[in-house]
Amino acid sequence: MRVAILQRDPVQSKAIETIFNEAGHTCVTYQDGLILSKSLALSTADLLVLDWQGLRLSGGEVLRSARWVGAEQIPVIFASLDGSEEAIVRAFAHGADDYVQLPIRPAEFRARVTALLRRAYPDRQSAVRFDVGPYHFDARHQVVTLRGAPVHLSGTQYRLASLFFSNIGRVLTRDHIFAMVWGREFREATRTIDSHVSRLRLLLEIEARNGLRLQPVYRSGYRLLSLRTGESEKHKAA
Repeated sequence: MRVAILQRDPVQSKAIETIFNEAGHTCVTYQDGLILSKSLALSTADLLVLDWQGLRLSGGEVLRSARWVGAEQIPVIFASLDGSEEAIVRAFAHGADDYVQLPIRPAEFRARVTALLRRAYPDRQSAVRFDVGPYHFDARHQVVTLRGAPVHLSGTQYRLASLFFSNIGRVLTRDHIFAMVWGREFREATRTIDSHVSRLRLLLEIEARNGLRLQPVYRSGYRLLSLRTGESEKHKAA
């Protein structure tokens, strides 16, 4: 998952980033709340870790801005030196999901984050195998079948497919895709993602007859849409 962190203290920022990296997540760290807020208006994240203190914008202002631009579902945890009841109540009033006091206690923080992500993304946290319409994903072996027939994908193609199929209906920006699939931030104009998406659409036959459409989103990224009337966007996990 992609995590955005607002933390002015470089020591605490590094400690938080290390915990997420060890868990296999991708992190983007900020000291400037305004830069983070602008980034969230153009990009996507799976989790926000905010501090009250931030250059130009506070964590509370960043959260309010993020909710305003449509990130209502992103889970948010505050990590701050201020452990007062007033600060905690204020964070929850702003829409935070959890609150921890700095300095970070790694074991407790990992447990809180795991619980928060499990609540926010129940399917992604537990599914080794999952189904979306006629598609079956086996994460352990990185295999996809379409109506029982295996589709031969490279490791990169499987990661890209898994990202789309576990986020049906959600807009995924190019930098989010690049970070999650290639493991680094998207820093340059390139057709890499567009080429891979086009190839994946052909390999997996993502089209109306299979109940899905992979839709480009102007100046942003892509969204995988379910075309089945009344069908939940959530996949069935096994």
